[in-house]
Amino acid sequence: MEFLKDAINNMAEKSLRCVAVAYKTFEANTVPTDQEQLAKWTLPEDDLVLLAIVGIKDPCRPGVREAVELCTHAGVKVRMVTGDNIQTAKAIAQECGILSSNADTSEPYVMEGKRFRELSEKDREQAAKFLLVMGRSSPTDKLLLVQTLRKQGEVVAVTGDGTNDAPALNEADIGLSMGIQGTEVAKENSDIIILDDNFASVVKVVRWGRSVYANIQKFIQFQLTVNVAALTINVVAAITSGHVPLTTVQLLWVYLIMDTLGALALATEPPTDHLMDRSPVGRRESLVTNIMWRNLIIQAIYQVAVLLVLNFEGLTLLKLKNDTIEHANMVKNTVVFNAFVLCQIFNEFNARKPDELNVFTGVTKNHLFTGIIGSTFILQVIIINFLGKFTSTVKLNFPQWLICFVIGIISWPLAAAGKFIPVPKTPLGKVFIKPYQRCIGARKTKRKNT
Repeated sequence: MEFLKDAINNMAEKSLRCVAVAYKTFEANTVPTDQEQLAKWTLPEDDLVLLAIVGIKDPCRPGVREAVELCTHAGVKVRMVTGDNIQTAKAIAQECGILSSNADTSEPYVMEGKRFRELSEKDREQAAKFLLVMGRSSPTDKLLLVQTLRKQGEVVAVTGDGTNDAPALNEADIGLSMGIQGTEVAKENSDIIILDDNFASVVKVVRWGRSVYANIQKFIQFQLTVNVAALTINVVAAITSGHVPLTTVQLLWVYLIMDTLGALALATEPPTDHLMDRSPVGRRESLVTNIMWRNLIIQAIYQVAVLLVLNFEGLTLLKLKNDTIEHANMVKNTVVFNAFVLCQIFNEFNARKPDELNVFTGVTKNHLFTGIIGSTFILQVIIINFLGKFTSTVKLNFPQWLICFVIGIISWPLAAAGKFIPVPKTPLGKVFIKPYQRCIGARKTKRKNT
C-alpha cells in the first residue's frame, strides 16, 4: 500500500493526474445491458482488483505562464480552485506560475476544499486573503471562496466550464465561461464567453476593461475642462460688462466638439500595455481622480485667465483702437472664440495621456483621433472665414490667427509642467468631507455631554 501511495505522490508532484484502473468479476446476468439500466446501476467500490495506476499529463497551454505573470504585474491575483489532488494542484500551479518554485505551500496559501469549508467565518476570511491554490474542492467550496472575497470588498472574476461552476460564475462580479468546452448552463450564468477557451484571453479582457475605464476618464477630464472654462468666462464677462463673449451658436459648436467629436476621439483610444502597469480600481473609488482634478484645474485656470484678459484688454492688446467700436468688438470676440476652440483642440492631446509626459505616444496610429482633430480645425477655419453672419464672427488676419495658435499651444508645456506637481493619494472628496464629518461628530459629542 505504501508503494502505491508513493507512486501516486510521485506522479502528482510531476503535475500528472492519477487514474486507477481496477476490475471485479460479476455474473453475466447481473450486469446491465442497456443505457437505462446502466444509469441506475451502482458501481462497485469493494473487492476490486487493481490493474494499474496511470498518470495523465494535462499540459498548460502555451502562453498561460506569461498571462499569469502579466495579471500578477497588473495587480490581479490569480488563484486556482480545482478538484485535483492537492499535490497535483501544487505542481500545476508551479508550472503555470501561480506558485513560484520557492513559494510557501503551507496553509493558508495552499489548502484542500474540505479544510477551507470547515474553518470559522472569521478564519475563512483571513485565509481567503492569502489562498492561492485550493485542491480537492467541490463547487460549494468555489462558491464559498467567491462569497468570502466579495464580502471583503474584492472585485472577483471567475472562470469555469462545467455545470457545477454555474453558481460561482453567477455570484462573481465577472463570470467568464469557456466557449468551446463550456456547458450551456455555464455560459448562461457568465458575463463573458471566452471563445478560444484560453486563459491568456483573460489578459485581453483586463486590458480592454481598463481601456474603456481610462477612455471614460479622459473624456470626463476634457469635458469638465471645457464646461468650467466656458461657464466661468461667460458668467464673469456677463456680470462685469453686461455682455458675453461667446454667443449661443458659438457655444453650440464648442459643445459639439466636446460631446460628439471629443467622445469619438478620446473614447475610442485602443488599449495599450501601459494600462497593465496600473493598480486595479476598487468598486468604491472615485471616477474623477486627483490627477484628473490637477490637470483640469491647471488648464481651466489658464484658459479662463488668458481669455478674460483678451475679453477686457483685447482692444489694446490686439491694437484695435483705430477701428470702429463695433468692428473692434467683433474682432476681439472672434479672437476670444477662436482661441477658446483652439485651446480645446490642443487640450484634447493632453487628455489622451492624463498621467504621462509624452501625450503624443501612438497618436499617428489612431487614425480616428487624428482625423477628428484635423476635421475640427478645418471646420473652425470655415466658421471663422465663411460663416460670419451665422456665428457672429469676422475674418481674422495672420497675426490674430498666430496669437490664437500661441494661446492654444501653450497648453502643451503647461500640462507637462503640471504633471510634476504631486497629488495626494486620498481622493479630494474625502479630504474635503473630513472636516465636515469632524464638525458633525463634535456637535453630537457636545449634545451628549449636555
